[in-house]
Amino acid sequence: MMQELKIGNKTAKLPIVQGGMGVGVSRCRLAGAVAAEGGIGVISTAQIGYDEEGFETDHKTCNRNAIEKHIKSAKKQANGGLVGVNIMVALKDYEEHVKTSVKAGADVIISGAGLPVSLPALVEGADTKIAPIVSTEKAARVILKMWERKYRRTADFLVIEGPDAGGHLGFSTDELARRQELPYDLEIKKIIQVVHEYAGKFEQKIPVILAGGVFSREDALHALELGADGIQAATRFVATKECDAAPAYKEAYIHAKESDVTIIESPVGMPGRALKNEFLEQVKQKRVTIGKCYGCLEKCNPAKIPYCITDALIRAVKGDVKNGLIFCGANVGKITQMSTVHDVMKELTV
Repeated sequence: MMQELKIGNKTAKLPIVQGGMGVGVSRCRLAGAVAAEGGIGVISTAQIGYDEEGFETDHKTCNRNAIEKHIKSAKKQANGGLVGVNIMVALKDYEEHVKTSVKAGADVIISGAGLPVSLPALVEGADTKIAPIVSTEKAARVILKMWERKYRRTADFLVIEGPDAGGHLGFSTDELARRQELPYDLEIKKIIQVVHEYAGKFEQKIPVILAGGVFSREDALHALELGADGIQAATRFVATKECDAAPAYKEAYIHAKESDVTIIESPVGMPGRALKNEFLEQVKQKRVTIGKCYGCLEKCNPAKIPYCITDALIRAVKGDVKNGLIFCGANVGKITQMSTVHDVMKELTV
């Protein structure tokens, strides 16, 4: 039986976190619907303002305005439920996104794609709860130790993201290959043990959320059996009426087969999981000319990358699924029809 999820003084009726998906896949409609069903709805801030007027000339302001707009809109839909944001450390405007999210009233901030070293300082004095995303015991220990030493605090909760996740992955290509032979359950238990150490030190509960390949109630129950307090699912929510992506994007998920999933090397130098399409075939052959740099990622060099990831993700979320980048989780092939957030939540819990 699934229990409510308590994160400090905040409570979600169900221990289900909807994973943040950028660009534009999880914004206020999806996050608000999940929160209203009792889970934690999560908005991705990555280029969230892509469809705001003036984005081409002032993406910083558009993203900042969109973060505030989508958090407030989701909270109106949430019926008292929890709404959070996923903010990648790799973003050039990371600190600004965090501060804007706190100001807009985000209940939680989940942060990965790098080590969120400065996150505690950025939320100091606010009631926004914070969680790092980790994939290894080493990463968990490094972050929690650093937060203890530098800020004398710890995580409010922690997300473990496994190798079956979608989008950018916290493993090298070699590590992903080895994970096929080495059960990830062992690493999960090691990470949970690290979390328990710090929970003891700070005399507080630090809930652990398991993400990556969570598709069914059986997956959720397995996560709880391993010692997790809840689950995070992202791919599972894309083919829902409430998802913020274009209908063609959702249809790509519905028609995808297991054989359509591939591991790519993202322009930011990280492996990622995506659907094969004409665009990925094209970039294998030649570099795509980059007309404009949106300055989205800290370590992106427009002169060296094979294509602009912002352009590719925006094309996809708008519905150009042949010429865009479609991130997905390993279990996308199990999705066969359009659903609703209510039904997905029910399938994960009943």
